[in-house]
Amino acid sequence: MEVRCELRPIRLIAVLIVLTALGAGAFFTRDRWIGFVRTNQTTAQAETEPAAAVLEPKVLKLSSQARKNLGLVSKAAKPRTYWRSIQVPGAIVDRPGRSDRGVTASVVGAVTEIHAFPGDTVKPGTRLFTLKVFSEYLQNTQSELFKATRESQLVQEQRTRLEAVVKSGAIPESRLIELDQQLRRQATLIQAYRQDLLTRGLTPDQVAAVTEGKFVSNIDVVAPPFMAKQKREPEIQQAAFGLTSNDNDGLVYEIQELKVDLGQQVQAGQLLAVLANHHSLFLEGHAFKQEAPFLEKAAQNSWPIQVEFAEDDAGNWPDSKQVFQIRHLANSIDTSSRTFDFFIPLTNQSRSYEKDGQTFVVWRFRPGQRVRLHVPVEELEDVFVLPSSAVVREGPEAFVFRQNGDLFNRVPVHVLYEDRLDVVLANDGSVTHGLYLAQNAAASLNRVLKAQAASGMRADVHVHADGTVHAAH
Repeated sequence: MEVRCELRPIRLIAVLIVLTALGAGAFFTRDRWIGFVRTNQTTAQAETEPAAAVLEPKVLKLSSQARKNLGLVSKAAKPRTYWRSIQVPGAIVDRPGRSDRGVTASVVGAVTEIHAFPGDTVKPGTRLFTLKVFSEYLQNTQSELFKATRESQLVQEQRTRLEAVVKSGAIPESRLIELDQQLRRQATLIQAYRQDLLTRGLTPDQVAAVTEGKFVSNIDVVAPPFMAKQKREPEIQQAAFGLTSNDNDGLVYEIQELKVDLGQQVQAGQLLAVLANHHSLFLEGHAFKQEAPFLEKAAQNSWPIQVEFAEDDAGNWPDSKQVFQIRHLANSIDTSSRTFDFFIPLTNQSRSYEKDGQTFVVWRFRPGQRVRLHVPVEELEDVFVLPSSAVVREGPEAFVFRQNGDLFNRVPVHVLYEDRLDVVLANDGSVTHGLYLAQNAAASLNRVLKAQAASGMRADVHVHADGTVHAAH
């Protein structure tokens, strides 16, 4: 009996020691197990509480400073007619027979002087080269012209002497008739020789000197005159030189390339230089065969073509008011690119400046410059047209933002057509005439809208100083 009484205190002490050890272990390892307890409590609480309703954000509030930071622009919506178009790449090219012109040697000779160099501007009649004549034919022609001229003078002197004798009856009149026939033959030869020398590059003064025995050994090659058709067309007038609408004196060529060197011997007809006048060019589009019906229809109906010029600084040039229309379509396909070309006339713009006594020309558009051509294919009537940055998409939905003071309402819309620049909206009542719509930064506005919705404060309410909340007025 005494033994049992002694064991009970020992058991109590052992139990207390075990409980104390468990409590200490739980206290020192609380960082490991307390997270699981809280997670279970939160999960249980979430399961018992009803899910909060998710409201779709529709209105955002934006301060004037925020609108300035975004560069936000709003304009009144106005329905109009829009032409759906296809985009075709292209480039600026020289207009054959109009932009470039070659200068050739008229006789066999050697280049003794070069008077104009690449980049220089020259007017028709300006000296370009001086050739030392080696042509035996030209020398013979000059000799024959001189002989014919002298022979004509001798025959004329003989006729003058015999004219008085014929009147006296000592010599028959038939003799004078023979001399007149000789004069006519010589006049014909003289005219032929003169014309031959003129076509060889001699000036009328030089031809007149040949008739006096002063033969020409050097010929100046000059810039050719502009074609008569070009002179009649006002589109090629060089406004950069301060010309009037009918003034052709200021028309100039630019030396584009020299084809010979100083001292080089050249043959008759050999190319000496290439002159350029880039005022009249072509826009050359490269289209695929399946796009041919659209291009043909646009050409037949003279529909205007919208042109985007790459690498063009339009701010430094006057506004171009020309209307671009397709002139003609090529009837062959490039074997490498499998495209065919079409051509649109382009009237260039130019400026000039003086340096070291020379006039230099700067053209706005240059051959080789890339362009993007928008060819109209379909007319959409009574639609709203916005910049592409004015519309934001979320899956199949498209939205625009209507401005009402500091508030912007997100409005769903139906997109009929869109390209890289424009978005065409249906006039179905979602947008009406006169509503002010944001013209840009739609994606940024949509992000701000979602951020304000996530904050829990509605954008279309405001809090007064007394703590009351009211809807926006």
